[in-house]
Amino acid sequence: MGVSGCGKSTVGAAIAQRLQVAFADADDFHPPANIAKMASGRPLDDDDRRPWLETLGDWLAEHEPTGAVLSCSALKRSYRDLLHSRADGLRLLHLSGTPEVVEARLAARADHFMPASLLRSQFTTLEPLAPDEPGTTIDIDQDIDAIVDRYLASSSWPSFLA
Repeated sequence: MGVSGCGKSTVGAAIAQRLQVAFADADDFHPPANIAKMASGRPLDDDDRRPWLETLGDWLAEHEPTGAVLSCSALKRSYRDLLHSRADGLRLLHLSGTPEVVEARLAARADHFMPASLLRSQFTTLEPLAPDEPGTTIDIDQDIDAIVDRYLASSSWPSFLA
């Protein structure tokens, strides 16, 4: 979990590859209306996100017996609670970084529907993991292998949400 540009897809794919489990990017589950809204520079609201989150929760539940990795922003506690209600074994990884580090990453990224102009709204919306949520927070200002190693060392493995 985390804001756009924090490395969710890259880290998630690396974890899935190490564990030899399914991987999905939540961005691939957005309906066309959500993509168009974000591409036009307007942030999604909770009504836009709810059906998308329900679909993601169903995907996690389907893969819970074998484990899976899903990269997803899941910025609010209520979003994570919805996902957790559908996939009880869900473990979270909050990829945390400063706005400066994330902005630099977004500037280097091409061909994504999420414009850098929405990053501020994501940081405003972000609710970091609470102590009672099952997961780990890791700073993104390190290489991918270090992030993956640290997460795998800190987590029991049922399923995963980046």
